[in-house]
Amino acid sequence: MTTIGIGRFAGEWDELRGMVELAFSAPWSEAQLETERRVWEPERSIVALDGKDVVGHTGAFGHLLSVPGGQVPAAGVTLVGVVSTHRRRGILRDLMRRQLTDLYEGGTEPLAVLTASEPVIYGRFGYGLASDHQQVTIARASRELRKVAGIEDVQVRFADPQESLARTTALHNEEALSRPGMIHHGEGFQYYVTHDNVTTALQGASPLRCVLAERDGELVGYAHYRTRRTDKGFVDVARVHSRDLAAHAALWQLLLDPDLLGETKYEHLPSDDPLLSLLVDPRAARATTLDGLWARLADVGKALAARTYAEELDVVLGIEDDFLPWNAGSWHLAGGPQGATCEKTDRTPDLVLGVRELGTAYLGRPSLALLGAAGLVDERTEGALAATSRAFLSHRVPWLDTGF
Repeated sequence: MTTIGIGRFAGEWDELRGMVELAFSAPWSEAQLETERRVWEPERSIVALDGKDVVGHTGAFGHLLSVPGGQVPAAGVTLVGVVSTHRRRGILRDLMRRQLTDLYEGGTEPLAVLTASEPVIYGRFGYGLASDHQQVTIARASRELRKVAGIEDVQVRFADPQESLARTTALHNEEALSRPGMIHHGEGFQYYVTHDNVTTALQGASPLRCVLAERDGELVGYAHYRTRRTDKGFVDVARVHSRDLAAHAALWQLLLDPDLLGETKYEHLPSDDPLLSLLVDPRAARATTLDGLWARLADVGKALAARTYAEELDVVLGIEDDFLPWNAGSWHLAGGPQGATCEKTDRTPDLVLGVRELGTAYLGRPSLALLGAAGLVDERTEGALAATSRAFLSHRVPWLDTGF
């Protein structure tokens, strides 16, 4: 058996795309590949080489991730795969460790995040499920919404997605400042979220549609969607963003009442979205909870100090991390709504938990107390779990609106 080398990728995009297609077990269209190429950062690609052959890869792009109290530089992990001839040989483990080690040594991105095609894989590398969302399907016959004050003052109109991109991106990025889990949309992501993919067209989808919600000429919301006519017709919602409830309801009123189409689908509805409460028929939305963003703290101290906390907190966390040993040990976390510090300490921990569980709670998902109830957090000081769980909460449920 040959030795597999792990190192920086020195080749070109066309050399990598063959491995991508093999690892993902399906050919990608030219449009899909071009979309990925535009956010690809070649200097951050790490590959596994069998001789000259690329047999595994992980990449990352830098972005600003919203966390409670602000935004943090984070590595968006992408294009992770190992070709089928080289699986079960520890290659993915070595790629993940090299990538996370590079993040720690680089010192600027204290955490990595990803979306998982197979979620059971990444927990063993310390990734925790940090956000979820709802996949909903609503039949046109059950579309009726409760009345919302001010909706008559909102004007809804169609617009070209590209021509309106500067305005919609500004509104998106404004919302991202207050919603943990959202990603700031720079130039690369603006292309990523508005590009018409050839694959969707082959499945009977329309071009991307854009609807703007305005009040006295000011943009207060927008939606992107496509319509499909396959075995049945439906609206396929890509995103909905709004500044207030009236704009939100006005957009959904249009999306739920399409001509000649029987239902509306949205895969990324926030778990706390008011739509589910506004529907007159509480059974109207067939909803399934899906995993969203997975978070991995590469540097526990920097990551915990980079966010704020809902209540004043002074706790010693005992962190277990077999994958990145520098994170293991006791950390003194002290802070509140104005900021925090987190330093290594010799003090006895009040709580003991794995780095995976810490990633699950990091964005403010209401999970730390639930993890404790499942036996995944060990409370050593009475009352520490309840107090820490409250402090970690965000005022809004974390939500990843843009998959990658």
